[in-house]
Amino acid sequence: MKRRIVILVLILANYMVMAQKRELTEAEKQVIIHKGTELPFTGKYYDFKGKGTYVCKQCGASLYRSEDKFDSRCGWPSFDDEIKGAVKRVTDADGRRTEILCAGCGAHLGHVFVGEGFTSKNTRHCVNSISMEFIPDRELKTDTAIFAGGCFWGVEYFMQKAPGVLTVESGYIGGETDHPTYEDVCRKNTGHAEAVRVVFDASQTTYEALAKLFFEIHDPTQLNRQGPDRGEQYRSEIFYANPQQKEVADKLIERLKTKGYPVVTLVSPATTFWPAEDYHQNYYNRKGSLPYCHGYTKRF
Repeated sequence: MKRRIVILVLILANYMVMAQKRELTEAEKQVIIHKGTELPFTGKYYDFKGKGTYVCKQCGASLYRSEDKFDSRCGWPSFDDEIKGAVKRVTDADGRRTEILCAGCGAHLGHVFVGEGFTSKNTRHCVNSISMEFIPDRELKTDTAIFAGGCFWGVEYFMQKAPGVLTVESGYIGGETDHPTYEDVCRKNTGHAEAVRVVFDASQTTYEALAKLFFEIHDPTQLNRQGPDRGEQYRSEIFYANPQQKEVADKLIERLKTKGYPVVTLVSPATTFWPAEDYHQNYYNRKGSLPYCHGYTKRF
């Protein structure tokens, strides 16, 4: 039975990623799918200096910010940092170079090099222009949502795959102390919940769409637990930033109750969100594994 559940989760995860992928041209496939390399000094973003965000050509996930781009004169766009959790590193088969992939969909981006001394970060992401799209700051309309639904690793995993999501950060909220650590929260004496802060492009998705997804990737009928994880820190709770978000959350909960779900999800005003330790961020993508207590169940 457990094996069947794992297989179903794998199928669902693959479906959610594939649903976001756009149709690629043959030239794009050659680089993004077949791991080719565009000719140096030919990419449209090589000598490009616009202010904004570079996103994955295949799935639209945010990858790099313009302030991290620099001129290395190598012939391809260069960045000395990526958006946290956006890029996955894999050693080439020959062991000589480190490939970089979109963490969301696995699209080939290029290679990363360290120790060259170009910038103070001593890192160069050498990226094919054809693997990216650029979104100017003036066109990017962002909003933020905060959800708590059990272990933040699982909520983060599914939120990262949602269309229009730019970044997902795991952290702690709703407690009584400042700068809580994971150990503090696990002692169950701070009142914090494990939660995720989701920054999304409001032109591509809505708060309601993400709130619906939240209710479908965890069990909102479980009180102070999620699967095998038990404790107040694993409670189901939405932390709203404004009256409109509260209205959406309340409306969805009422819809679920009319469907027969005894929802226990709390709806509370957002307080200070404290980012979790680095080793908690982008957890399942880094580990190459799947959530153990979260899965998708259609409820709307």
